[in-house]
Amino acid sequence: MAQHEPTSDEQDAAGLPFPSIRSIGFGAPLRWIARGLADLKACPAASLFYGFCFTGMGLLVTFVFEHAYQYTSAVTTGFLLLAPFFAMGLYELSRRRERGEACALAPTLTVWRRNAGNIAVFAGVLTVIFLIWARASLVVFAMFYTQELPNLTGFLTQVLALENLEFLIVYFAVGLVFALLVFAVSVVSIPLMLDRNQDAITSMLASIRALAENPLPLLFWAMLIVGATLLGFLSFHIGLAVLMPIVGHATWHAYRDLVEPLPD
Repeated sequence: MAQHEPTSDEQDAAGLPFPSIRSIGFGAPLRWIARGLADLKACPAASLFYGFCFTGMGLLVTFVFEHAYQYTSAVTTGFLLLAPFFAMGLYELSRRRERGEACALAPTLTVWRRNAGNIAVFAGVLTVIFLIWARASLVVFAMFYTQELPNLTGFLTQVLALENLEFLIVYFAVGLVFALLVFAVSVVSIPLMLDRNQDAITSMLASIRALAENPLPLLFWAMLIVGATLLGFLSFHIGLAVLMPIVGHATWHAYRDLVEPLPD
């Protein structure tokens, strides 16, 4: 039987050491946001292209499922679970600016080709988590939602009025578990795969280690991401056009602070 000959990318990845994780201060996420904003200002056209993609997808989900909110919540949350994958172009823009290269949109559209196999593995992991969450979301609605299902506006009114409190507690508790799981495996995963051609498993383990070694700063970072996302949704998704690029660029700078660079 013919043996598989490793590709040059596989050989490079096999020779990489496990990423060394740095300890960071509690206020580091604020510095990442500031740097992300600077990247947006430096590359406005390309960054806003991705921002409007986030806005468009959010609006589409909301309008399509306006009268079946149990599906809207699951799909919207799934969209957020997959956001690290969609934000690859923003990571690449920050990387190019860091290297003194032009803020060109075209090269970022196919950046996934740099490490397609491992990015596909990571995307598959996130997709599985999303599908499980979507099913869990429907189960929670079926078991705990005691009122007639409203449209989106009615649902938000009930949430703000704290109606059906048992459902809200269970729904957000279950959602928090899935959100923390995704956050844990994605803190630096895609930047590692893009920057070093690192394999997916090592990248996810490095992300988990980064969270384990810096729990408070990274939980603060997670809160900032959630806050920016909520602001985007409360502005009828329009705010996502600016806020998501800032978060995407900031994620690249989080990677730079958290992961020790390779020796020259």
